[in-house]
Amino acid sequence: MSAPARIFMVRHGQSAANVDTSIYNRVPDYRIPLTELGLEQARKTGEELRRKLDGEQLCVYVSPYLRAYQTLEALQLDGLTERVIEEPRLREQDWANFQIAGEIEDQKELRNLYGHFFYRFREGESGSDVYDRVSSFMETLYRHWEKPDYAPNTLLVTHGLTMRLFCMRWFHWSVEYFESLNNPGNAELRTLVRNDEGKYELDVPFSQWVERRVDETVLDAPQLNF
Repeated sequence: MSAPARIFMVRHGQSAANVDTSIYNRVPDYRIPLTELGLEQARKTGEELRRKLDGEQLCVYVSPYLRAYQTLEALQLDGLTERVIEEPRLREQDWANFQIAGEIEDQKELRNLYGHFFYRFREGESGSDVYDRVSSFMETLYRHWEKPDYAPNTLLVTHGLTMRLFCMRWFHWSVEYFESLNNPGNAELRTLVRNDEGKYELDVPFSQWVERRVDETVLDAPQLNF
């Protein structure tokens, strides 16, 4: 398997929904665009990414959401992309079709109590559902990497939760550790770098809102009073 030297992951830039969540009431999630700041964030990340690539090619997998495509466009990787593949399994977590603000806020509070990984939004997905489709996507990646002419680098243009779950699946992080992690910022870059032993390491860890070890399980979690 000709595994790439680096797997780059970029979260989309700031979207209109990051500024005003009421847009979910009238615009489908997948059609929500970037703001001007989001475009500028992506352009700056593109400069960083081009420096890291130093002329090397990459194969790109992009979420079908408008904000992901706009982020990819703003990265300005023309001439460095061997191929661009739209990958629906890299989409955002499904919350609902048109989101009713009050109802979604209520569900977010329930999710905080129940746990982000297992809580399933009504008409939507749980984090574990996203984990399953990310796992399926990885199987596709492995097949692509078997091709002898595959590019030396991979790029995923996706969403914050999806990035965390990709790493959770890749590094076999526990659910309890995943629950402690914050999303990367808009247009932030994370890289899985292959070392001399052929294993990958994450260049920049995700920040944590509460301290947890990668091997903590539900047995280590605070016990609930019944």
